[in-house]
Amino acid sequence: MSQVIKAKVGKKNTIYIPRRVAEASGIREGTSILIKAGKDRLEVEVVKDPISLATKGEKFARITFEEAERISMGEQAEYEGAP
Repeated sequence: MSQVIKAKVGKKNTIYIPRRVAEASGIREGTSILIKAGKDRLEVEVVKDPISLATKGEKFARITFEEAERISMGEQAEYEGAP
């Protein structure tokens, strides 16, 4: 469920995210966010940490060690052969 909360812009154009919005969206100190700006509109999106996603996120594909090694070797060979 999305929340709509009115807030004000402070000194130095600082926007304070209300506690209940931060808690609902998982934002805490140090969280990276992406801000998209347009005419009369701002969108704020949480940037998910890739390490956290890799270790705690939903798994949707499987790969064997041998497949990973084959792909790695192919990428290395392509890189080493690049002009």
